[in-house]
Parts: sequence; structure tokens; C-alpha cells
Amino acid sequence: MDFNGKSKPSSMASSFLNRSLTIHSTKSSPKDYVQSPSRFFNSLESMKGKVKKLCHIFEPLKAPKSILNESLIAQANKLKSVKSMGPEYNRFNYGFSNCGIRLPGTEDKIVVYLTSLRGVRRTYEDCYAVRMIFRGFRVWIDERDISMDSAYKKELQNVLGEKNVSLPQVFIRGNYVGGAEVIKLTFETGELAKVLDGFPRREPGFVCEMCGDVRFAPCGNCSGSRKVFDEDEGVPKRCLECNENGLIRCTNCCS
Repeated sequence: MDFNGKSKPSSMASSFLNRSLTIHSTKSSPKDYVQSPSRFFNSLESMKGKVKKLCHIFEPLKAPKSILNESLIAQANKLKSVKSMGPEYNRFNYGFSNCGIRLPGTEDKIVVYLTSLRGVRRTYEDCYAVRMIFRGFRVWIDERDISMDSAYKKELQNVLGEKNVSLPQVFIRGNYVGGAEVIKLTFETGELAKVLDGFPRREPGFVCEMCGDVRFAPCGNCSGSRKVFDEDEGVPKRCLECNENGLIRCTNCCS
């Protein structure tokens, strides 16, 4: 509007057109929406980096390379020590144990000291694994369950000369072999099959009808009560034929 109070439509129209031109000129062209190859690959690489970071968050913690290398070297040395033996060596002392510990009266047997209780999970699993390995070969084994008869625990302590002994413990032909790790290792390398060659085999699916493969049965003298009546003195006495649980070794499969 001028000094005379009249408006100037031409100047207003020109300013409006200039403003519209300015707004349209600031808009991006369609070409800006098309990424160049370099920008595309850069964004892809950045996305890969983010994905890797997310994957590392959910991955479990891994042991240091030094610890893994040491464990692998130790396992390789064990396998090498077993395989390096020639065919003419004494198979019952090789790679198992060279301490000279022997179990008298078991020169023709495989004796396994174990437990059937599940108080300690790792111990029970090791005993079960060793038992299944020998049963897979269908060889007769003398299973001495210390949870069923405490006398076997004392016997094992006297043989090894230690008060605290781990289970299982294996003797083959009277020679001390070792625990679960030794049996598993020799089984994986195939040497255990050579050691067991010559032992009598059980029939497939054999189960003792007297004890059900438990290796123990109730005492026939006291019927498991651990007490017998002395007619001469007229008083009950402790049965001397069974253990603390009123059990005896199965005469059918353990004789």
C-alpha cells in the first residue's frame, strides 16, 4: 500500500511468485534419491559391522586361545603316547598305569569298583559310562558296588593306598588300569578292544535271572534281616554270611 492508501497488486504477485520459485528450487531432484555404487557398498559394510556386533553379544564366552591350544596339545600327547606303543608290549601296563599296583586273585577277571548311587552326578555318570563301555563288548566284569557293600570301599583303599579314592576304578587281569578318563580314551583309540581280546563273552541280551544284573541278592541264611537265632544260647545274633545291608554276592553271575 502506498502513501495514498492504495494497494500494489503487481508487487504482491511478484513476491508470491518469487517465494514459490524459491521453495521449488530447494527441493531435491529425483537423482538425489538414487545412491551411487560407492555409497551403497559403504552402507552395506556398515550394516555388516552392526550385525557382527549383535552376533558377538549373543555368542557364549569362549576360552582364550592359549587355554584351547594347551588342552588340544595335552589330548594329542595322550593319543600319541597310546598309539606309539608297539604290538609286542605288555598291553596291561601300557598307557594305562605303570605304578605296579595289583589286585590279587583277579588275574583272569575285569574288576570295576563303582557306585550305583546318584548322590554325586559326575561320579555316577562316569561309573555308568564305564559300565556301558564294557557291556558293549559283552565281556564278563566283576562289578564291585561300594554303595551296596562298604567292604569293597575298604578293599579299594587298601589296594591303592589312599583314603580318598575316586570312582570308578578298573583292574584288568589284576593290573591297575585307572579311572573313567583312561577307559574312555583307550576305547576311542581302539586299544581297549585289543586289551579285552581273549576274555569270555556273554550272550547278547543276557540278564541274570537270580539278581537281575544287580550283582547282589538277599541273604538266604537270614532272609536279609541280618539276624539269626542261636538255639544253643537262645538269643539272636548277627548273621555272618551277609553284609551290612543283608545282601550277598549273586552266586549265579558273580561266582
